[in-house]
Amino acid sequence: MLEHGGRLLRAAQRYGIAPADWLDLSTGINPEAWPVPAIPARAWHRLPEDDDGLAAAAREYYGAAELLAVAGSQAAIQALPWLRARSRVGVLAPGYAEHAHAWRQAGHAVELCSGAALFEQAERYDVIVLIHPNNPGGDRYSRAALLDLHAQLAARGGWLLIDEAFMDATPEASVCADSEREGLIVLRSVGKFFGLAGARVGFVCAAPALLRALRERLGPWTLSGPSRHVVQLALADRDWQTRMRARLRSQGARLADVLGAHGLAPSGGCAFFQWRRCEDAAELHDALAQRGILTRLFDAPHSLRFGLPGDDAAYARLSAALAEVVPARSPA
Repeated sequence: MLEHGGRLLRAAQRYGIAPADWLDLSTGINPEAWPVPAIPARAWHRLPEDDDGLAAAAREYYGAAELLAVAGSQAAIQALPWLRARSRVGVLAPGYAEHAHAWRQAGHAVELCSGAALFEQAERYDVIVLIHPNNPGGDRYSRAALLDLHAQLAARGGWLLIDEAFMDATPEASVCADSEREGLIVLRSVGKFFGLAGARVGFVCAAPALLRALRERLGPWTLSGPSRHVVQLALADRDWQTRMRARLRSQGARLADVLGAHGLAPSGGCAFFQWRRCEDAAELHDALAQRGILTRLFDAPHSLRFGLPGDDAAYARLSAALAEVVPARSPA
């Protein structure tokens, strides 16, 4: 299995610091989660039913004509490669490593490429996988460019798969509304924006035929009753969503300013995290961990991803730690 952020208990054991004493910045999850209300007993007692209103709420929220609820977008990432014959697949890099891993596991020929190379050499691929905005680099593309790339692939039976897990703060850039087009597949997740990663809920927006094939592969009851209940309510809470989009954009900029003030101006990022390429990333990761601050370390390229601190005290703690571990760097 590949490495991911959020391994707080492992870090606590390694560094001898109690879990409650950590500032966990290793994920891109919103630190201010949607407030989950009491869950009715029937959600636990009865088998989940597809016509409970979740799909309608999700179609309204994402603007997609058709979609399928799945056990986190990870479930779709693992299943989708098995719905195609052996293909040549171009995957954005650096990016969420599970995409390339899943396509390789299913026997496809995978190439890791920059976004520019994927757009410029689209004719080389049957499938192109993008993360938008990218994790960890924050790369962004215009809707027009994405739809043009899709048209090139679809004309010869290809797919454009776009992972929009971090799109919720900037929904105007989404292509969910165009996902009824054959060969355009968009993945969404409630884990990042709503802070409901533990619910394990995601959605696949695509043409009906592909969704039917994916549903057959995944089988029944992909989501638990409690998860379906909670997510349906969260997707309908427009006031919270509006406030949170503004807050996340503000907090993303604030985090970038804190890092820049300590000589770690971000190399990329988005509303949910900031990313810094540096050769001494492993040393910085360890030094911060010794102070109870967990970041996400990447080896290729050497870099660190910083999630959002949850409050003023957390920002102050991060700033103080950076002042100790990067004293020789000039402010950006």
